[in-house]
Amino acid sequence: MHDTVLITKATGEKEPFEPHKLKHSLLRAKASSELADKIISHIELELKDGISTKEIYSHAFELLEREQKPAAIRYSLRNAVMDMGPTGFPFENLISEIWRAKGFETTTDFIATGKCVDHEIDVVAWNENKLIMVEAKFHNEFGLKSDLKAVLYVNSRWEDLKDKTFDFGKQRNLDEGWLVTNTKFSEQAIKYAKCRGMKLIGWNYPAEGNLQDLIEDTGLHPITSLLSLSSREKRSLMESGVIHLRQILANKDILNQAGVSLGKMEKVMQEIEMVGLK
Repeated sequence: MHDTVLITKATGEKEPFEPHKLKHSLLRAKASSELADKIISHIELELKDGISTKEIYSHAFELLEREQKPAAIRYSLRNAVMDMGPTGFPFENLISEIWRAKGFETTTDFIATGKCVDHEIDVVAWNENKLIMVEAKFHNEFGLKSDLKAVLYVNSRWEDLKDKTFDFGKQRNLDEGWLVTNTKFSEQAIKYAKCRGMKLIGWNYPAEGNLQDLIEDTGLHPITSLLSLSSREKRSLMESGVIHLRQILANKDILNQAGVSLGKMEKVMQEIEMVGLK
């Protein structure tokens, strides 16, 4: 049945439902193989032409949360990153924290003077060997891709900055310019970036070292991953600079400062433990 059912992607495009893709996502979230097969069988009974990927995700998440809550939290990671909006500032800070976890010093919202004009750089990261400047492109909808226009724009910025000298630890030139997004890149954007030697990171691009990999490898899951907190509580925490679970792990008092009740605090700590953070 599923071979002939067309599902609707976030972009509006239609494609055949492929159960192996769903199973890969479930297994990546560390759901058991038995549960993954059970969820797929359940969803296949509900399939109808035109069903959206969002509906499929919601159904799978509901079943996961009921059976294996730790897997449900991990499975919701992409949605959790999206929920860091509507502004891009928490996302910029998350990218900065990822580079810090990789041994870099970082700063955000830096004004860099190029050969022609000034540029506001979302994240600057540096260590002894490398100076990196990052454009963090946050989208509020899954169907929005970073397209050729975005890549052309960012590349022109790096071209204006590449011959300038900056004082980050020592006098140096820019080594790499990156474009990082929480969604996907268009095929033309990827083609141009490869041709120009640009560094791109999207939700699932490249195959290894993509945004999902970086978050999971560093354990910097956003606080929007938490199922026990309300949207208001998550927003309050982000406004006070708390963007990932390790910050809560390091200082539980920030939950109390955000007005989270004692009973809910215990649930939050249990959820963080479920994700596997220590």
